[in-house]
Amino acid sequence: MQRSIRFVPLFCLLTASLLWPLRSAHAQFEVTYSQPTYLDRQYMSQQRTGINELAANNTGQRFSGMASRDIALMQRLLDQGIVTPTMTRELQALGIVLGDLLAKELQMDWVIFEDEVGRSRALRFGDSESLLFPVTMLARRKEGGGRTDVQEIYDSAVAMALAEREPLPFQ
Repeated sequence: MQRSIRFVPLFCLLTASLLWPLRSAHAQFEVTYSQPTYLDRQYMSQQRTGINELAANNTGQRFSGMASRDIALMQRLLDQGIVTPTMTRELQALGIVLGDLLAKELQMDWVIFEDEVGRSRALRFGDSESLLFPVTMLARRKEGGGRTDVQEIYDSAVAMALAEREPLPFQ
């Protein structure tokens, strides 16, 4: 009996040492938000430039920052097969353009969202938990096959973001 009592602290210590890394690993995967780094901003700028050149070379049009015009141009690039489901980089570039339109419409800012899955560019409203992930909005739908309705995606994102916000007093 005395021998088993001596092993209890040893057993507890061993169990704690085995479980501690799990606790530490879990603590590492908290959600964090940060401002895009210089490299993030540079990459997004290159994506915008690349998709703008692709649009200009194939349609004679460039993205303007006007939602109705840019959404129509994105739809044209997709419908005419200029951007195909296998062109992930270009689809994500369209997502950045879409994100710029959403940011302007909804007064959201680009942030870097990090969790256990990884690091993503997202739009965030103020300091809230309200997020949109426009970079992959078009890519995931297009890669899934079928027609991708850019206007519908834009309208749904706007409606969802507005529904998440707390109403202002006296509204």
